[in-house]
Amino acid sequence: MGEQRFGLGFDSHSRDETRPCRIGGVEFEGEAGLAGHSDADVLCHAVADAMLGAAGLGDLGRHFPDTDPRYEGMRGLELLRRTAGLVRERGLKPTSCDATVIAERPAISTRSDEIRANLARALGLGEARVSVKATRPEGVGLSGDGAACIALAVLSET
Repeated sequence: MGEQRFGLGFDSHSRDETRPCRIGGVEFEGEAGLAGHSDADVLCHAVADAMLGAAGLGDLGRHFPDTDPRYEGMRGLELLRRTAGLVRERGLKPTSCDATVIAERPAISTRSDEIRANLARALGLGEARVSVKATRPEGVGLSGDGAACIALAVLSET
């Protein structure tokens, strides 16, 4: 395996009661969604941002600006697939990722296997190379008003 590169990504969105809640490509029925130009999937966005950072390609806003109508409502998994394509064009490939969703709700653990499978497919990885965890902010911000995610992506030369 060639040189490895590491990238850290972060994303956060406030709640939007009028939208579905989608995290890691999984829709959480009965939960308020997140506000954003795309589908506001904080998990997919954080992983994509981490990959872009590891590849030296800047951030999500550079590649998928929220001023561009082409990206309005775009699903997080599609954004992640496109980001993986940008990384591959740079001569790199995703080798693993680890992400932690920070939110009071929804309960990510109930759907974590499904989320891991979605991310693995979008990145072209085996599920064992994808980790998804969740934690509650315990009264320190985001107390039901939104969600955030921090992610680490590892890339290697192809």
